[in-house]
Amino acid sequence: MSKKLITDELINKRLEAKGFGDKQSEDEDLAKEAVLKHFSVEFTDDYSSSADFYVYEESTADGYSVFIATHNQNSVNVNENVYYYDSDLGDVLEEHIKYSNGDEDNPEIIYVDDLHQQFIDDAIVQLFEYLAERFEEEVIDELKEEGYVYDDPKIKTTAELINEVNNMLS
Repeated sequence: MSKKLITDELINKRLEAKGFGDKQSEDEDLAKEAVLKHFSVEFTDDYSSSADFYVYEESTADGYSVFIATHNQNSVNVNENVYYYDSDLGDVLEEHIKYSNGDEDNPEIIYVDDLHQQFIDDAIVQLFEYLAERFEEEVIDELKEEGYVYDDPKIKTTAELINEVNNMLS
């Protein structure tokens, strides 16, 4: 009886069905769609006071740009919610999405004043990688439960390896 083997192709097929395979990792739009669907999150650049999280640029009194990332616009804490560099916002956004409370019927709404910011892409990439690793472990466990095994090649002795090399050289 032949063994049912766990292969990279089989793992990828199952990952693609979950939205986190090679196909999605190679397409930014598919990856973003998979991440946002998984966490039940939507981005919008249409301002609404009912958004669950806000990320936007603001100007200081002396004309410098700063970035705000907050749950509550009416209570912005300078030490916790104001960022001088927009490159710091990817981590903040990633963290917020990872622990968001949205569901399929009521997704969490994240207001971003410019939906083409690099920090959004950075957060999506990090979250996609996080989820893909998690789902890969899950897929492997499912396959093992279904009776699949990794191919277990016969371990060769040093003498057998030397003999093989000698045969190739002669």
